[in-house]
Amino acid sequence: MKMQLSEIAHAVGAINDFEQWRSVSVTSVAFDSRHLQPGGLFIPLTGEQDGHQFIQSAIDHGAAATLWARDLATAPANFPVIQVADSLKALQALAQYYLTKINPRVVAVTGSNGKTTTKDMIASILATQFNVTKTHANFNNEIGVPMTVLSMEPNTEMLVVEMGMDRPGQLDFLSHLVAPDIAVITMIGEAHIEFFGTRDKIADAKMEITHGLSEDGILVYNGDEPLLRERTQDLNLQQHTFGQQTDDELFATKIAGTATDTTFTTNLWPDKTFSIPMIGTYNVNNALAALAVANVYRIRPENAQRALSTVNLTENRAEWVKGTAGEDILSDVYNSNPTAVKQVLAAFSQTPVTGKRYVVLGDMLELGMQADTMHADLATAIDPTKISHVYLVGSHMVALQRRLAQEKPNLAVTHFAADALPALTSALQDVLTADDQILLKGSHGIHLEQVLAALQDSHENS
Repeated sequence: MKMQLSEIAHAVGAINDFEQWRSVSVTSVAFDSRHLQPGGLFIPLTGEQDGHQFIQSAIDHGAAATLWARDLATAPANFPVIQVADSLKALQALAQYYLTKINPRVVAVTGSNGKTTTKDMIASILATQFNVTKTHANFNNEIGVPMTVLSMEPNTEMLVVEMGMDRPGQLDFLSHLVAPDIAVITMIGEAHIEFFGTRDKIADAKMEITHGLSEDGILVYNGDEPLLRERTQDLNLQQHTFGQQTDDELFATKIAGTATDTTFTTNLWPDKTFSIPMIGTYNVNNALAALAVANVYRIRPENAQRALSTVNLTENRAEWVKGTAGEDILSDVYNSNPTAVKQVLAAFSQTPVTGKRYVVLGDMLELGMQADTMHADLATAIDPTKISHVYLVGSHMVALQRRLAQEKPNLAVTHFAADALPALTSALQDVLTADDQILLKGSHGIHLEQVLAALQDSHENS
């Protein structure tokens, strides 16, 4: 992006006299002074810390100007300052202005599971025929979505935006912020059920993504989910479904997989075999969502084939890496909920292995009063004939430990407290061999990425 301060000041509703700075240009935005690029606009947000206190760091990193939601007397002297009432609202207003200026087609993606992978797949497919910008990592909230918008190059034709939520009303706001042309809902699970209480209420909240749809907007959703089918019956908008059932508009056929990839065909293109570098039928659903979007925009099937087979996926989403003694590690340590755990366990249990399979499961967070029950119920997805040892981490996993002791007493199970990750790492290093596979799965707050890093470091230094 490149805008003069006069344009930015108009977009954000500046409340100070900035006449002397009006011709200053900025070429990027940042709310973290450490990540600011020379020529950037610093946006000091207020959260756990007040971003205004880092203005000198922003200037040292080459800031060309700053927003300021404080008294001007506290602002840096002789430096371009745009005073606003609220810096977060100003960020959002600037994003809306810039989005209107660039005017790309917008695809918004949400869902309890799979939204990041689906976002990556959609962007990869669309990029075969369009200039595409997509959400970086998981910048999917009230800050991340505006930052994604403002990261667009002026030639962007397609913007693929991931949208997360942890409370009612959040998707309504984000949807109105970007006015998507296509809204995608991957599935309804139990993620954040602590804040909603029931899956019905989660479904209601996910449907908010349709609230800001453009006049000719389209909804693409998982047709195998009854909660979504119920809520779309009376919607007066174009809809497309995907899934595993033959009554879906787009469904998969002939699914096959290896330890590293999955292939499938579809009813719409029966002569085309699609391949994704991921395991599990659940990832086929993510690919189907992306193909449904591709079909709307008339992407050539052969382009979609190529894009899916080489998709650049966000880190730590069911990613195979090497670890201690050369064992294969399936890393899925960014987030976790009951549906996701059961899905990845099913896929992992089917991967070919010459040695043993080990599983490390960390607590699933934000499940509220149902947490212990949902953790215990994971026992149904653990097959002792396929898994040699289960390592559990966190207080809620005690419930699963007890259930496994009752129902699968011959299965080796070891529990670790959440602050005992070094002991867990040491235990794993003692047993893993080059013939083995291990799954790491847990909510980000459990920090299994530390175990992953330690195992990889051990391998690299050996």
